[in-house]
Amino acid sequence: MNAAVKWMQKFEDRDTRHKLKGYRDKAELIRKRNWEALDDKRLQAESLRLKKEAQSGTPLDELLIDAYALACEAAKRTLGLQPYDVQIMAAIALHEGFLIEQHTGEGKTLSAVMPAYLNALTGEGVHVLTFNDYLANRDAEWMGPIYRFLGLTVNSVQAGMSLSEKREAYAADITYVTAKEAGFDYLRDAIALNPADTVHRPFHYVIVDEADSLLLDEARVPLVIAGEPDSSGNDGVRFAEVASQLEQGKHYVFDEFERNVYLNEAGAAKAESLLGCGNLYESHNSQLLSSLNCALHAEALLRRDVDYIVRDGRIELIDEYTGRVAENRHLPDGLQAALAAKEGLQPLAGGQILGTITLQHFLSLYPKICGMTATAQASAIEFEEIYGLQVVQIPPNRPNLRIDHPHRIYTHKEAKLKALVQEISSVHATGRPILIGTSSVGESDRLAEALAAADVPCQVLNARNDAQEAEIIARAGEIGAVTVSTNMAGRGVDIRLGGGDPSQAEVVAKLGGLYVIGTHVNESVRIDDQLRGRSGRQGDPGASVFFVSLEDELILQFGIDKAIPPRYRDLRLDEALEESALRSNIAHIQRVIMGQNFHIRRELNHYSDMVEDQRRLLYEERLRILTGEKPMSPSEQRVRLFYIDKCWADHLAYVSYIREGIHLEGITSRNPIAEFHEQIMQAYEQIPDRINQESADMLARLGGSNDPAEWEKLGLKSPASTRTYIISDQYMQKTRGTWSPATVVAYWLRKILRPVFRLSEY
Repeated sequence: MNAAVKWMQKFEDRDTRHKLKGYRDKAELIRKRNWEALDDKRLQAESLRLKKEAQSGTPLDELLIDAYALACEAAKRTLGLQPYDVQIMAAIALHEGFLIEQHTGEGKTLSAVMPAYLNALTGEGVHVLTFNDYLANRDAEWMGPIYRFLGLTVNSVQAGMSLSEKREAYAADITYVTAKEAGFDYLRDAIALNPADTVHRPFHYVIVDEADSLLLDEARVPLVIAGEPDSSGNDGVRFAEVASQLEQGKHYVFDEFERNVYLNEAGAAKAESLLGCGNLYESHNSQLLSSLNCALHAEALLRRDVDYIVRDGRIELIDEYTGRVAENRHLPDGLQAALAAKEGLQPLAGGQILGTITLQHFLSLYPKICGMTATAQASAIEFEEIYGLQVVQIPPNRPNLRIDHPHRIYTHKEAKLKALVQEISSVHATGRPILIGTSSVGESDRLAEALAAADVPCQVLNARNDAQEAEIIARAGEIGAVTVSTNMAGRGVDIRLGGGDPSQAEVVAKLGGLYVIGTHVNESVRIDDQLRGRSGRQGDPGASVFFVSLEDELILQFGIDKAIPPRYRDLRLDEALEESALRSNIAHIQRVIMGQNFHIRRELNHYSDMVEDQRRLLYEERLRILTGEKPMSPSEQRVRLFYIDKCWADHLAYVSYIREGIHLEGITSRNPIAEFHEQIMQAYEQIPDRINQESADMLARLGGSNDPAEWEKLGLKSPASTRTYIISDQYMQKTRGTWSPATVVAYWLRKILRPVFRLSEY
C-alpha cells in the first residue's frame, strides 16, 4: 500500500470515528429524554406536536432528538423492543442520507423505523424498499404498531393488488414495498390516460434495504411494461439446431473471461451453409445474424441448473447473486426465445414495449435516498461515484466472535469434494449445525448426493424447492442440522442458534455456533461476506471457511491457475495446498473482477442515461397534459396522451434495434456509444412533430367530439392488457459490444474481401 493510499485511509478512518462519536453523543441525548413518565396520551400528543412543527416548516434535524426518543419509547411500549445505541446511531446516519453497513442480526428493521417516522412527519410519504413481497408485508405488520401508536399510517404493497388497494397503500405515511413493484407501478402510472388510474404520489424519502443488491447488483435491471404477447412461431428451433452443430474452437471462440461467444470465419461459413442464407454479414441478413448469435449464446454460455432451471414447462432464470429463481425475469426477447428453443419449449413473443426504466433511474427519482446492508464497504467507491452515497460502518452491539478461517485450496475438484464430505461428516458427528453455500442448483444436488452416500442427512435449499425456504432456514441452526444451499441462504435470512429454542441455543453455542462452509468463492467479495454473515449474529460464536479448487470456474476463467507453483502444476494432491500466495491471488482476482463489473455498469450507463433523459422530458410534458396543467379540451387531452405513448413505444423499439447492432460501429473505428447517442438523438428530435401531426389528423377525424365511446371506436384507449417483467442484466452486463479478433476477421472476409476478390469458400 503506497503512502498516498495509507494517508487517505487514515483520513477516512478519522472521519468515520468523528461521525460515530457525533452519533453516540446524539444517541445519549435521545436516551436522556425522559418519556417513560408520560402516559400514552401525552406521548401521542407529543407526536402530534412534532407533526405540526414539521408541516409548518421546522427543519427535521431540529426535531430528530425528540422524534427518535418518541419512537424508542413507542417501540418499547408496543413491541417490547428497546433499540440499542448502535441502532439509534444507524438511524441517525440513515436520516442524514448515508448508506450504513450494519452486521447481520443487528436489527436493521428497527433502525429504519426512526428515520421513517421522522421523515413521514412532513406528510409527504416515506417508502421502505424491501428485498421481496414477504418482507414488505412482514415488516409493515411487525413495525406497524409503533407507527400507529405515534399517529401515523403504515401499509405494504403486494404484487397483484387492485388499483384501489395500491393507491391506499401508497397514500399511507410509511409504505413498505419492493423496489421492483414500486417501479412497475411507476411505469403503469406513466401510461395512464386518466389521473384516477394512477397510484403513486410525488416521491419524497426512501430507505433501501439490502442496498448493495439493489443499487449495484441489480442497478441496471430494466423494468418493462409491455402489451400482452401472442404465441410466436417456432423459428428459433432452426437457429438452435444450427448452433448445436457448431463446435467450440473450430467454429466459435470465447473472449478472455468467457463472457461472450463469437463466430470465427469457419463458423460463419458453416452457418451460411446450414442456413442457406448467403453472406451472413450482408445488411439484409442483420436480423438473421442477430438470431444466430442469440442461439449461439444460449447454446454455449447459458447452463441449465446454473443460469436457469426448467420447471413446469417454463424457463425460470436463476439470480446469480441470490441463487433464487428470479421471479418474472426474462432475458432480452431474442435470447429468451433462443433459450426456449434450445430446451424444446414454445416461446412467447415479447409484445410491444410501452415503457421501461432501470432500477437505478427509478431510485434517482427520490429527492432523498439512504440505504442499509450488511456488506457495503467493499464497494464504497462505486456507491459514492454513482449515487453520491457515502458508507458509514456501524459497530456491532456485541463484538463479533466468528472465526473466519483461511481458504482451503485443493489442486482438483475431486480432492475438494472429498475434503468437503470429510469435514462435514466430522463436524456433523459433534452435533454442530452446518450451513454449506454452493455455486449452483446442480452443485447443491451433487453435494447432497455425496453426503447421503456418507450417511450425513441434509436439507437442500435451492431454486427448485424455494417454496420451503422459510421452513428450512428456520431449522438450519438446530443441533445436528446440515443445510446445503445456493446463495439463497446468503441474504435476507436470519439463522438463530438452536432454531430459536434457548436450551438448544446454549448447546449449539458450546459446540462453536453455526459453521458456515463455502464450496467456492464468488466474483464479488460482498457475496462471500453475505454467506459468512449468517454466522456470528449478535455476538454468537461461529466460524466460516471456503473450500476452493484450482479447477473451479473462477480460477480457470481468470487465470489464477497460472500462479500455481511449478511443482504443483502436474500433481493431483488430496491435501490442501499451503501456498499463501494462492490466497492472495484469489483475493486480488476478486478485486479485479469487481472493478471490471464496475466499469461494465458505468459503460452501460452511457447507453441508458440518454434514453432516460429523453423519457423524463417527454413524461414531464405528458404529466402536464394528464393533470390538466396544460388546458385542452377532453378529446385533445386523450388524443395527445395516446400519441405521446405511441411515439415513445415506437422510439423504444428503434432504440432496441440500434442498441443490438451498435457494436458493428466498432469494426469501422467509430465510437459505438457516440454513434448510438447521435442516432437516438436524431430519432427523438422527430417525436414532437410526429405527435403534433398524428394528433391533428385524429382530432380532425373526431370533429371535436368529447364522447368517450367515439374515442374507443377510433382506438384511443389503453392496451386491453399489459404485463410487466424484468430484463435480466446478467446478459446485458456481460455483453459489452465488442467483437473478438476472429470475428472481426470473419466480418471483413465475408462482408468485403470475398465479394471484392472473389475468394473461394472452404
